[in-house]
Amino acid sequence: MIDKWIQLPVQAVVTVCVLLLSLQGFLFVLSFSKRVTMPHAYPFLTPEQKKELSDIAQKIVAPGKGILAADESTGSVAKRFQSINTENTEENRRLYRQLLFTADDSIKPCIGGVILFHETLYQKSDDGKLFSQLIKDRGMVVGIKVDKGVVPLAGTNGETTTQGLDGLYERCAQYKKDGADFAKWRCVLKITPTTPSQLAIFENANVLARYASICQMHGIVPIVEPEILPDGDHDLKRCQYVTENVLAAVYKALSDHHVYLEGTLLKPNMVTAGHSCSHKYSPQEIAMATVTALRRAVPPAVPGVTFLSGGQSEAEATVNLNAINQCPLQKPWALTFSYGRALQASALKAWGGKKENGKACQEEFVKRAINNSAACIGKYVSSGDAGAAVGESLFVANHAY
Repeated sequence: MIDKWIQLPVQAVVTVCVLLLSLQGFLFVLSFSKRVTMPHAYPFLTPEQKKELSDIAQKIVAPGKGILAADESTGSVAKRFQSINTENTEENRRLYRQLLFTADDSIKPCIGGVILFHETLYQKSDDGKLFSQLIKDRGMVVGIKVDKGVVPLAGTNGETTTQGLDGLYERCAQYKKDGADFAKWRCVLKITPTTPSQLAIFENANVLARYASICQMHGIVPIVEPEILPDGDHDLKRCQYVTENVLAAVYKALSDHHVYLEGTLLKPNMVTAGHSCSHKYSPQEIAMATVTALRRAVPPAVPGVTFLSGGQSEAEATVNLNAINQCPLQKPWALTFSYGRALQASALKAWGGKKENGKACQEEFVKRAINNSAACIGKYVSSGDAGAAVGESLFVANHAY
């Protein structure tokens, strides 16, 4: 056989070899392309499940509506109560949140959903009604914080990931039975000369995607929250660049995990300069950077973007949200709020832990809710906001809760 090959012209041998290699390469490419481009054969959501998730998400971010984030952990509430010299007891926490949830009907057009902490989901009002039912009776959607906080990510320069996936499947099943229709999971990234690293971006994106898919299996709309902290002296351009990279990684991971985007919400930071940056940017510059970043990374299938306030004062959070909605760029999503401190700072100070101040507390909360409702449709007009903490910076270094 070898003798016969030797007798063939060299050119013929080369031609045969090239043809064999080409055929082998074609078969490999064909096989690989089938693996890559084949549609997913195992959809985990039925059309009915998809409709339920989409309807919930749309209800939360209906025009003029945003989210009250009342999901502070017991430890975070302790810091807030300490600032008003109030003891951090379960009863005081219940009394304070009851004031928020029973504010007058002016808040109904303003609040589409309320995020609760585990303890709060099972607390009751003075008349014996579960807070979750009280919230639903007011036409709002009940949400629940399901992550278990950040932990160090090995091999990084002080970066973190978020724990809580263990047991999440079972917890979501129970929370759905107990009245929760959406959930929140917070991941944290920080801008420094060496961070966020690709490892931190990739790890947090995948944790968010896994959480989101588990929620959707149980009919719970996941709020995806990749928060880039405002700590640092970076400028607006640097924050925009990092935000775009983080959001692109998050939506790649959500796609890989087959998450149904129409049944999700995004809770990102606004694109702002670092808290220690010497240059101060206008609301219009912040708006343009924020909307540009979203347009480059967030699919239009996502129903709404519910911004976190990120340590901005109550006034700043409202003014910047208004500027974002007035930005002339095309915006295919609802752009609204999911504020904790930026809805509650003045209300908490007005309350001061005293029963007789309940009405004053509610009035401050209603005022902030109305202002932000107007801002999320670009119709807020400042009238010299007055409030116990309206212009006060709410920045907390390395914010955790």
